[in-house]
Amino acid sequence: MTTTSILVTGGAGFIGSHYVRTLLGPDGGDGVRITVLDKLTYAGRLSNLASVRHSDRLVFVRGDICDAPLVDELTAGHDQVVHFAAESHVDRSIAGAADFVRTAATGTQTLLEAALRNGVGTFVHISTDEVYGSIDEGSWPESSPVSPNSPYAAAKASADLIALAYHRTHGLDVRVTRCSNNYGPHQFPEKVIPLFVTSLLDGGRVPLYGDGGNIRDWLHVDDHVRAIELVRNAGRPGEVYNIGGGTEVSNRELTGLLLAACGAGWDSVERVADRKGHDRRYSVDCTKIRQELGYRPVRDFGAALAQTVAWYRDNRSWWEPLKAAASTAARR
Repeated sequence: MTTTSILVTGGAGFIGSHYVRTLLGPDGGDGVRITVLDKLTYAGRLSNLASVRHSDRLVFVRGDICDAPLVDELTAGHDQVVHFAAESHVDRSIAGAADFVRTAATGTQTLLEAALRNGVGTFVHISTDEVYGSIDEGSWPESSPVSPNSPYAAAKASADLIALAYHRTHGLDVRVTRCSNNYGPHQFPEKVIPLFVTSLLDGGRVPLYGDGGNIRDWLHVDDHVRAIELVRNAGRPGEVYNIGGGTEVSNRELTGLLLAACGAGWDSVERVADRKGHDRRYSVDCTKIRQELGYRPVRDFGAALAQTVAWYRDNRSWWEPLKAAASTAARR
């Protein structure tokens, strides 16, 4: 059997670790070997890889994607790159954008240059629907121009453009994916679903931005990983693929679902001033990946959301230290 060696950047984060666990798990097959490169910032946790940490098909390297000698050394031994590494999230980018720009632009260029120099076969760049900006009606096809509104989204858009330029200029096999909002287990509790769930489970209050009318399309991380694999294995070089979950929900509707799931009422909600530059609605057109690669989201939102809430209820040992550390850092 031919074995494919993949360098996975950001593989200890929420989506990256789910990708690694899936490929190295019992249903992932034996044809893949993975090296995870992760800086282990606050959102990257080795515990996210606990179930596969001792696999003989996994090597973990702690390091920065902006470290050119390290990146060059690692890419030289791999057939493909799947690039998740990025700073997170929007609120943090509003408070300070420098790390976002450095990681997205310089980090991605460093990886691309090393991949080109070392003959990497396929480079899958994981991006976000936020690069398109906000849309009031309809859905963005991949041909839509990027029009980001937050520093986070602008940094990601810059990485997309750099990656696609390496395909057009050098012929590197680059494939870009742009996903909608992810949810599922192991998501750092700064994002809306784990933030609300963990706060409500502790009897706390949760913040709802503005009028709660901002709309997002929700994608379970299982479906996202399946789509990435379709793109890695059968996507076309130089192409962008939108990945959506097919469930558009307003923040107010989502809040109601989470309150009910956690046995809390609306008195647990605190209305807060809207985020600066808050995009009103995201919606991606997934026709291309559906027609070309056969992608369909299979996780039912209601059932998967309930399972996600149950995971946080049953895994306090995972998230309680993270929230405690974040609280201590905030007080400083």
